[in-house]
Amino acid sequence: METKQYNSLFSFIWNIANDVLVHAFEKGDYKKIILPFMVLRRIDVLLEPTKQQVLDKKAFCDKNGLTEYEPFLTKVTGYPFYNTSAFTMSTLKNEIDPQRLKMNVIEYFNGFSEDVQDIIDKFKLRQQVDNLTEVGRLGSLLEKFTDGNINLSVNPVMEETTDENGNAVMVERLPGLDNHTMGTIFEELLRKFNEENNVTEAGEHFTPRDYVRLLADLAVVPIKDKLANNTYHIYDGACGTGGILTIAQEEIERIAKEQGKQVKTSIFGQELQADTYATCKADLMISGNINKFTYKLDSGEHQYIAFGSTISQDGHAGEKFDFCISNPPFGTPWKEDLKNWGLGDKKEVIDPRFVHSSDASLTTASEPISFIPDIGDCQMLFLANNVSRMKDTPLGTRIVEVHNGSSLFTGNAGGGESNLRRYIIENDLLEAIIAMPEKDFYNTGISTYVWVVTNRKEERRRGYVQLIDASNISTPLRKNLGEKNCETTKEDRRRILQLLMDFKETPESKVFRNEEFGYWQIPVLRPKRDKEGNIVMKKGKVVMAKNRNEVEQIPLLYPGGIAAFYENEVKPYDAEAEFGEPVVGYELSFTKYFYKPVQLRSLDEIMGDINVLESETKGLWDEIMK
Repeated sequence: METKQYNSLFSFIWNIANDVLVHAFEKGDYKKIILPFMVLRRIDVLLEPTKQQVLDKKAFCDKNGLTEYEPFLTKVTGYPFYNTSAFTMSTLKNEIDPQRLKMNVIEYFNGFSEDVQDIIDKFKLRQQVDNLTEVGRLGSLLEKFTDGNINLSVNPVMEETTDENGNAVMVERLPGLDNHTMGTIFEELLRKFNEENNVTEAGEHFTPRDYVRLLADLAVVPIKDKLANNTYHIYDGACGTGGILTIAQEEIERIAKEQGKQVKTSIFGQELQADTYATCKADLMISGNINKFTYKLDSGEHQYIAFGSTISQDGHAGEKFDFCISNPPFGTPWKEDLKNWGLGDKKEVIDPRFVHSSDASLTTASEPISFIPDIGDCQMLFLANNVSRMKDTPLGTRIVEVHNGSSLFTGNAGGGESNLRRYIIENDLLEAIIAMPEKDFYNTGISTYVWVVTNRKEERRRGYVQLIDASNISTPLRKNLGEKNCETTKEDRRRILQLLMDFKETPESKVFRNEEFGYWQIPVLRPKRDKEGNIVMKKGKVVMAKNRNEVEQIPLLYPGGIAAFYENEVKPYDAEAEFGEPVVGYELSFTKYFYKPVQLRSLDEIMGDINVLESETKGLWDEIMK
């Protein structure tokens, strides 16, 4: 869709709120009405051409006692959904009596197939119909969404005209609305509604489509030569409106075709927020990416797009995936997940995705290792969840996941965040981390980092981690979209991918041994002394003080290890000090490796500026004091 047409459609939908809902609803409620009805109209307009055929086929099934009529009706519509009521949104608006209109709309809702019923329920549309009826705005809203000047269908609106020879021809009056553009409009509307009401809700930092394409490229392009005639499973545990899933699916299928391979793809996702879940489900039904939303695994029935928290309500338990691509929420507490588990403390969590036992050969540690992070931020749990989904196949699994900077360094040695970094690095799963430009997201200006994790590293990468500073690889936008002031263009993606695939030392790319990110955290113990200053002894041994919090962080690559560090760095200054039990930690610091010192100004430049200021203000003080 061209920019002009996109802007026109967006403005029309945005203005519906100001035209219909103003004075009747709080501004904070606009999105709860506009967004669901936009999605519903998108479904409705696709069913309009076959409405009478569906009614006829339903009547035939009823006459012949056929209760399982879904296959017949979906064949008529050409989509995995249908509506058996006599109404469409276009015919509903003709009713002028408010109460009768309400009853007709509810009958219309009830006529939809099961998956659309789920969408209606998640949007709480029946409740919104009650609210709209109460203030007398339901008819006006339906009239706006069925306006002939907008098209929410995937198909273009055609009209008849005549060519230069006077022959009747069909031309496109309004373009079709593809799913990616629909997702962009939905997310941009949500951003603007929130912006209007000074709302910055956690979890609503949607991934821009340009950014999503980079994630898909990072997942697929490096292993394109290894794609086989196979079925590949793609997963996003924080799938939002489904943009990452569908773009990754398209990318895999496009690249496979270029490689002469015949592949099939299946997409799996999970979303917590009801509105975005409903939108995702609707778009996947419309696009045909998913024709049936249920599948079986280990005799259990699952939804391809699951609703609920990925952390505590795993909708794909036991499933493994070829590609895991996600942008999980940053800085979002996960207290509610503890409640869902029926737990009072994070130490009680036993989910094997987040707590690994040593006997499973999953860690070099001698005891169970926990990946449980601070209760205030859930993002590392999503990474741990993806790591648990890795396949033991020739291609293995590639994980591409977006995080903020805290994922690189938060958590002390032995803490959940550090343990997860340790597990990933010690098991040689971390291929690269890419620092992305600031202001690349719609409503947050924080720095973001892309983790690339795989259990099938190339031979040349084994034992190494690549850090890429792509913070300056972007293209400015002509007009800011919220906080977003730049984009990752096709050329930008090509540059970033080239840095990854070259695997060379450059100003933007650095390669490190895995061990360079690890350290021993060791408490420094000193003898306990009595009031007279004498060392306290017990059973012939020195009692060490317990009220000291001094620790040393010793790099794993320190020559000679812990013993050498003690001899070189501690003993010469305090011979009485001893080391306690070491704990291994891991952290990654882009600032440390890519620090660019600011060039200080010369003294001559500074004096020049001072002289200019003095000349500009000469006599000003005397004038003021007159």
